[in-house]
Amino acid sequence: MRQRWKITGGIVAGAEYITAFVTLFVIIDPIGLTPVFVALTLGESHKARMRVAIRAVLIGGGLLTLFGIFGDKILAGIGISMPAFRIGGGILLFLTALDMLFERRTKRREQQGEDHEVEPDHDPSVFPLATPLIAGPGALATMILLAGKPGADWLHVGAIIGVMYAVLACMMAMFLLASPIERMLGRTGTMVVTRLLGMLLAALAVQFILDGLHGAGLMGLAR
Repeated sequence: MRQRWKITGGIVAGAEYITAFVTLFVIIDPIGLTPVFVALTLGESHKARMRVAIRAVLIGGGLLTLFGIFGDKILAGIGISMPAFRIGGGILLFLTALDMLFERRTKRREQQGEDHEVEPDHDPSVFPLATPLIAGPGALATMILLAGKPGADWLHVGAIIGVMYAVLACMMAMFLLASPIERMLGRTGTMVVTRLLGMLLAALAVQFILDGLHGAGLMGLAR
């Protein structure tokens, strides 16, 4: 009887972690972020692009791990609510979308001549890739909810963090395909995709802001 309970408990736990993987995969969206990565690293060499990808995944993973373990305490300790976090991330993401729409990033790179290395001031690995695209408000909130369920122990928290890194491994695999995708699209196709993704990023930024306003209870006042 006890063995049967152990098997049943293992199945339930396994299903829970599969659900956690699917949830994080949908929210972080490695497939959807791959063309965004191509647009943000347009014209970079494969070596420079991989440096950006590795740095973005490591920083994003570090932030998600931190929030999975201490997220609720961090926000409460510094007096920041999740709605405020959403609004701030949305504003920053909107500024990046404007850069993509008006080709400001491309013009800056063209002025650099033949030097295609990523300049520190224009390195997209920290912003917007690591945050808010990989470790955005939704992903951070999801890590807090998944790792902080009632009765969770450190083993459960470690398992959730492991699931999160499995999702990031899928993202890194998708980023490795960025160069073939860019070659397939060509310069004209890449510019079209960049403009389109700039519009989508702007819409996503506005959605972050609206979600933050709704969470703060300000949407009713705006009406």
